[in-house]
Amino acid sequence: MRKITSIVFILFFLSSIGYAQSELSIEKIMKDPKWMGNFPSNIRWDDQSKHIIFNYNPEGNPSDSLYKIAVSKTDQIEKVTLEEQRAFIPSFANSNLAQTKKVYVRNGEIILVEVSSGKKTSLLNWGDRISTPRFLANENRISFESGGNLYVLDIDSGKINRVTNINSGNKRISREGSKINDREISLREENLELLQVVKEREENRESSRAYREATAEAEPFAYYLGDKSASSLQLSPDEKFTTFNLITRAENKRTVVPDYTHVSGYTTDINTRSKVGDEPTKVELALYDIQNEKVTIIDASTLPGIQDLPDYTKDYPEKNWEVKDRNVTFSSPIFSNDGKFAIVNIRSSDNKDRWIAQLDLNTAELKVLDRQRDEAWVAGPGVGSAYGGGTLGWLPDNKHIYFQSEESGYSHLYILDVTTGSKKALTSGKFEVFNPFISKDQKSWYLTTSEVHPGERHFYKMPLMGGKMEKLTSMTGNNDVSLSPDEKHMAILYSYSNKPWELFLKPNNAKAESKQLTSGQSEEFKAYNWKDPELVNFTAQDGASVPARLYKPNPEKSNGAAVIFVHGAGYLQNVHKWWSSYFREYMFHNLLTDLGYTVLDIDYRGSAGYGRDWRTGIYRHMGGKDLSDQVDGAKYLVAQHGVDPERVGLYGGSYGGFITLMALFNEPDTFKSGAALRSVTDWAHYNHGYTSNILNEPFNDPIAYKRSSPIYFAEGLKGNLLIAHGMIDTNVHFQDVVRLAQRLIELEKDNWEMAVYPVEDHGFVEPSSWTDEYKRILKLFNTTLLD
Repeated sequence: MRKITSIVFILFFLSSIGYAQSELSIEKIMKDPKWMGNFPSNIRWDDQSKHIIFNYNPEGNPSDSLYKIAVSKTDQIEKVTLEEQRAFIPSFANSNLAQTKKVYVRNGEIILVEVSSGKKTSLLNWGDRISTPRFLANENRISFESGGNLYVLDIDSGKINRVTNINSGNKRISREGSKINDREISLREENLELLQVVKEREENRESSRAYREATAEAEPFAYYLGDKSASSLQLSPDEKFTTFNLITRAENKRTVVPDYTHVSGYTTDINTRSKVGDEPTKVELALYDIQNEKVTIIDASTLPGIQDLPDYTKDYPEKNWEVKDRNVTFSSPIFSNDGKFAIVNIRSSDNKDRWIAQLDLNTAELKVLDRQRDEAWVAGPGVGSAYGGGTLGWLPDNKHIYFQSEESGYSHLYILDVTTGSKKALTSGKFEVFNPFISKDQKSWYLTTSEVHPGERHFYKMPLMGGKMEKLTSMTGNNDVSLSPDEKHMAILYSYSNKPWELFLKPNNAKAESKQLTSGQSEEFKAYNWKDPELVNFTAQDGASVPARLYKPNPEKSNGAAVIFVHGAGYLQNVHKWWSSYFREYMFHNLLTDLGYTVLDIDYRGSAGYGRDWRTGIYRHMGGKDLSDQVDGAKYLVAQHGVDPERVGLYGGSYGGFITLMALFNEPDTFKSGAALRSVTDWAHYNHGYTSNILNEPFNDPIAYKRSSPIYFAEGLKGNLLIAHGMIDTNVHFQDVVRLAQRLIELEKDNWEMAVYPVEDHGFVEPSSWTDEYKRILKLFNTTLLD
């Protein structure tokens, strides 16, 4: 009788708080994403600008295939045949300056293509591995790499010339030139005296060697790498110099991740990454002077600020900091089209400096053109990394370079005159620039920006030397444009907050209309009225305006509880007006809202899309402002949206899982429950490239690591915690949560549980795993926030 009474009470309670049903279910939204429909991706054009080519899967095959739509017949979607695919010019093909010809390697052959006609000519069948063919200043000549050396092919004559002589290892020293001790001399002389045949053979060898030395030409110049390796070989357009990077790899201990479900039936070890604090790989730059037959290693000691200590060292006055040249990494130089100049991107190993320098090819000296210093770390859209990338190159006049910088606090496009050092910002304002490139006629820029709104992306055209930007797209959301090679049309991959990606076509004209070419939503997906979350801002405790997406339930269904979602990756934007990469979480938020929850999704400090200060707001303290933003978000929900302060939970994966742990350990009076998915628990165990930017190195900045790692605060747990982790996670290792579990056991905490997923890596793949995980999350919130 007591059990029946309890069930009736629970049902009455749920109805009294408006606990509603939903058309959605965990099983539905977490099944294979094919149920949602079929959406295009990886948009590109054929070289004749006749067809848009993209990945698509209207037939529901195990994986996407290539499809095409003709500009002249936009109502017909056709599958690209295997024969057509083989005929495609690869995206990595090198173009001449006029972009009328392309050259690439396929199956050991160098292929030349006339772009307008599509005519292909086999220039060389080398018989050995070849790579990176490039047009030189004389476009009848092409450089290519084979066997670690560079060669030049003359198209007209067919003649091939080897231009470098780079060899692995060390130069071999002949036995005759080697030193031998007295004992060896004595043994040798005794052997020659006793054995006549051996003596005669040795005399013959000596005579032959003397003859060869008397008649031989001087040994050709050769460069030996020793214990280093070479990469990124390239020949200057004028064929006078070669540059290459010298790589010295450090041996760092790696973490082993056991795979308990390996097909063999045995536990198999997966060798994964090492941990933060690695010895860095050393990347030097070598200049090979072909005419003078010498190789010079470029000296970085003249870089301004090369010995600057970071500001955080002031927190350790007891430590004797050695003032010395910092290690730097050189990217591959970029030559002007005439080959007279070269620029190079250089990064300090602590990533607090980026220098763009001109390399004098005759003296091998560096002239710094621009220095970007950031006491946190240098990054941002278009800024690239230690190994290059990003926005950097030459204007057609061979006098100006272009690059992106966060100098103003937002990543903008700059040009600089290498002859005068004069620098000019081509864009400015509280927005960011993405993927700028120069038009085919070399008179304009095409670029994407967030000028309209941080949560929108639009495509623009701008004069080459700067001026008014013309906005070419108009649809609210994200307009990811692929411009046709003839620059007459834009293929637009477009989405909105509640509408997945579709393909549109528009003439390259701001006033023209966009035409939708695909419509991939399934009937099952369209049957639900997906919510368009409201973009809001709330005020943080330090006065900052924090962007967020708000999902509100119908007032009659509101249960007074709230869930805050914490996106992963740290530097990622999820408060925007386009279809989220977190589409499963987006659908889960629709389900939660149907059940009466209010949901808030915050672009906390450290998120992308809001400039340098927001990006670096977590420097030396993860779990600082990024956590207080969650707390302030909860206060906003209580003050503005009728949420019960005793019924707030949060969840997230990866970085979001880390914040969830920090929230439950450090703000237990704000958050009653949380689900930490694939979470970092101790930053000293994460990778070097990401972690050292934000927290420096654990042996140099232990303060930053101790205040940023959840495992040090586990004693603060009061609420209800779900930990979920893949056991073969090669990014955030399962070891992270194993160590935390032991800590919680030793602290005698009993309000937590752990769900493990034996076949899953960091990003879950199996629908069954997604379903199990989110059923547990929903159960956690229903049982802890609705009582």
